[in-house]
Amino acid sequence: MSVTIHPSAIVDEGAQIGEGSRVWHFVHVCGGAKIGKNVSMGQNVFVGNKVTVGDNCKIQNNVSVYDNVHLEEGVFCGPSMVFTNVYNPRSLIERKDEFRDTLVKRGATLGANCTIVCGVTIGEFAFVGAGAVVNKNVPAYALMVGVPARQIGWMSEFGEQLDLPVSGDGEAVCTHTGAKYLLSGGQLSTS
Repeated sequence: MSVTIHPSAIVDEGAQIGEGSRVWHFVHVCGGAKIGKNVSMGQNVFVGNKVTVGDNCKIQNNVSVYDNVHLEEGVFCGPSMVFTNVYNPRSLIERKDEFRDTLVKRGATLGANCTIVCGVTIGEFAFVGAGAVVNKNVPAYALMVGVPARQIGWMSEFGEQLDLPVSGDGEAVCTHTGAKYLLSGGQLSTS
């Protein structure tokens, strides 16, 4: 299996792109980027030098993955969603030494037009709704919406909302897969 790179894309020397990945129209991948296998980068995606993208990620159109952003396996970045890497940017003040790390863990979904403010961790299989603004860490499996984002529920690994309270304890079963989820002490896990 090889890498598919559209003729309009720019992949700088040194960039690492795994087998089966697809680089579409007008994408720019910087030379220090490390991209896994079977990754899809839609039209007009930018990937910085100090970026890692795990296997099986989907980065939809018009997403810029700036330095110090790290995506684990199976992350979905919806169309035109936004990452930042400086908390308080100014054009007249150089702050490249102040970049904050952002980590998006395995299987998380970042909805269309959402914004992820730098310095946060998005937990495994979390789901950030379209247009939300995340400015703090997100628990695994959490469903986040709004500006600023707030948790309104829990999501299964399949991507369906679970019938559980935001806080407290409880159990739920994913209707699509039969997987069981246990909520205890404000944390959700599979059993």
